[in-house]
Amino acid sequence: MYNSKIIGLGKYVPEHVVTNDDLSKMMDTNDAWIQERTGIKERRWIKEGTDDTSAVMGAKASKIAIERSGLSNDDIDFIVFATMTPDYYFPGCGVQIQELLGLKNIGAIDIRNQCSGFIYAISVADQFIKTGMYKNILVVGAEYHSNGLDKTTRGRGVTVIFGDGAGACVLSREEDTSKGILSTHLHSEGKYADKLIVESPSIKHWVPQILEAKEEDLSYFPYMDGTFVFKHAVVRFSEVIMEGLMKNGLNKDDIDMLIPHQANLRIAQFIQKKFALSDDQVFNNIQKYGNTTAASVIIALTEAWEEGKIKSGDNVVLAAFGSGFTWGSAIVKW
Repeated sequence: MYNSKIIGLGKYVPEHVVTNDDLSKMMDTNDAWIQERTGIKERRWIKEGTDDTSAVMGAKASKIAIERSGLSNDDIDFIVFATMTPDYYFPGCGVQIQELLGLKNIGAIDIRNQCSGFIYAISVADQFIKTGMYKNILVVGAEYHSNGLDKTTRGRGVTVIFGDGAGACVLSREEDTSKGILSTHLHSEGKYADKLIVESPSIKHWVPQILEAKEEDLSYFPYMDGTFVFKHAVVRFSEVIMEGLMKNGLNKDDIDMLIPHQANLRIAQFIQKKFALSDDQVFNNIQKYGNTTAASVIIALTEAWEEGKIKSGDNVVLAAFGSGFTWGSAIVKW
């Protein structure tokens, strides 16, 4: 058995910055209200007329990750792409990445686990490498939320949270099993699926219903029971982080860097306080990017590494919770 090691990281976010004050011109909200509830100050939204999509942003982040890995495109053996906002209902973004980057005719799969998407994706890639099936895997998380949000006062509770962006990493075979991804831990609880959901389009709400949809049909916009999600998130975050630590004989004092999914700064602060971590032990960037769901952990990991906050030998903990409900963690020896 091998371990997998992250050898290249990259991120891409659109240039167009949307501040809380910008949102206040679209809906009944204000900067203080948004910051108090979410910690978000601004987010990036794709500007109309640009060529960015989930796949295109993913490709841009991937090019950086591959270049930093020291590998060539021909060295990539497989693609795992996490998104809840694919360019098409089908095919998935994984095959688009293969074409956009000009990779060999390698396999590609898409992961649809929303905010937990990157943790699930890196877990899948890790298993392929552990078993020896592949040596170098490109893992991508990308989201294009802004084109599917209700940008009126009616939708403000959700719309103010989400941003667009992408991140990518290259996982490679590591023969020293004391380094790299030590373990991943995945969970789900489908009975709460309707607490954070986009109901349409779906096979139940397919082409006839789309064509006949009225303005009051809200099934095509994201719905979230925010209080319910918050209460469950803080519990599951704590559980799955401890599960990963215990699996590897670690405790909370051994955490050098925690990178939580950037869902809400208040959730991250709750977890930080519960684990008695300092500001230097937790990395948050939701303030400037909002919630980029499957892209959030990998964008944050990339930024933390770029800023020198992660060094060789560190115990890095990645954790996420989101729609499904799904949640997971990854314990990494850097």
